[in-house]
Amino acid sequence: MRNSAIVSAYKQKTPGSARLSARAREVFPGGVTHDTRLLDPYPLAIARAKGARKWDVDGNEYVDYIGGHGALLLGHAHPAVSQAISEQLAKGTHYGAAHELEVEWGEQVKRLVPCAQKVRFTGSGTESTLLAIRLARAFMEKNRIVRFAGHFHGWHDQVAFGVTSHFDGSAPPGVLPGVAEQAAICPPNDIAALERMLDQFDDVAAVIMEPTGATFGLVPLVEGFAKQVRELTARKGVLLIFDEVITGFRVAPGGAQQLLGVTPDLATFAKILAGGLPGGAVAGRADLMDTITPRADREWNLRHRVPHQGTFNANPLTAAAGLATLRLIEDGRAIADADRAAAGLRDRLNDMLKRQGFPWVVYGASSGFHVFLNPRERDVTPADIAAGRVPSDELKPLTGPAVHDLRCGLIVGGMDLFPWPGGCVSAVHGEAEIEATVRAFQTCLELARDQVAV
Repeated sequence: MRNSAIVSAYKQKTPGSARLSARAREVFPGGVTHDTRLLDPYPLAIARAKGARKWDVDGNEYVDYIGGHGALLLGHAHPAVSQAISEQLAKGTHYGAAHELEVEWGEQVKRLVPCAQKVRFTGSGTESTLLAIRLARAFMEKNRIVRFAGHFHGWHDQVAFGVTSHFDGSAPPGVLPGVAEQAAICPPNDIAALERMLDQFDDVAAVIMEPTGATFGLVPLVEGFAKQVRELTARKGVLLIFDEVITGFRVAPGGAQQLLGVTPDLATFAKILAGGLPGGAVAGRADLMDTITPRADREWNLRHRVPHQGTFNANPLTAAAGLATLRLIEDGRAIADADRAAAGLRDRLNDMLKRQGFPWVVYGASSGFHVFLNPRERDVTPADIAAGRVPSDELKPLTGPAVHDLRCGLIVGGMDLFPWPGGCVSAVHGEAEIEATVRAFQTCLELARDQVAV
């Protein structure tokens, strides 16, 4: 049963969110426009945001760790990014034509990303993984892809299962069984299982993976695993796709591939790439990317070329925001600031939880953090989780009374985070935000102490 004290406090604090949610339920399926915004009894409604903070429709202030679903490494409404958007807004929002900003934006991606010999912009992260998989299949003339259980690559049919359910590879509602059958799901952190899978199927075009583990390391990949996958795929003649929608430009200016020293054949990007506006990209080897490029050979075009449209590909506003953002993070200082803040936050929260006698563990890498609710109350450390000594089904609960109570309780305390539960730290989170976050956890624990379900 959900904690009545926490729910009561949440309702008392957020009546404006309740009223807006009542209206939204008459307009949107489920009352929301993104599944992760679902929250019982209703989601938090935000009116404005600045830096590391945001304010709801009732005027309550929160330390924000959702950060535009991970897109805002520089924080909300960064002055330089806002200025770039404003200047472009006066020039036009959509040319329906080539423009100089898109070239400069693509050149910046090429400078930063090791695998980026050529770049193609898309409208979102989901579009990026869809295009990358299609390119891989067309180039290799093979149909199957291999994914890792729990890794998220968007919501299109080829990847819309094996993330939180349907781990057996069966098709979820709305997905054709024949499509699902062409995506094999491999256990994470198991290189032997991957090798057996590549030996079993002779029609594998590519392996796709989140290079730091499922959901930005919520289920971490053990050290060296990405390198093992690269070596195995190269040996087997299979393409490797890094899904860097979250890690791109966050863990290093050149993404996880720069941080890990592992260069994939293709990589997908969104979020930080687009500076907080809608946008994505696929980058990779020139010969692979040129599967999009038309040739004089009509037969080749019909049999091999991958056409690619998209009304908002490299939209001028997005290009302006993305270019301004990537220029600001190119020297790595913003990334380092975010990493330091996240490391300090993880340490402070673990110290506080230990003093309070709660068995929870806060872990993560780079500028991320995750809260492991430790349902079996075992003696677990962040190092144990990083080494793969905690089962993935314990690390990724996503739902349940304890997760719900933590999310609502932290909102009552003055902070907001993802529902898995965890968050992304920005370069503008400082000591004041860390202190406020510790206080929010303390408020949540005080409300939950008598009834918390772990």
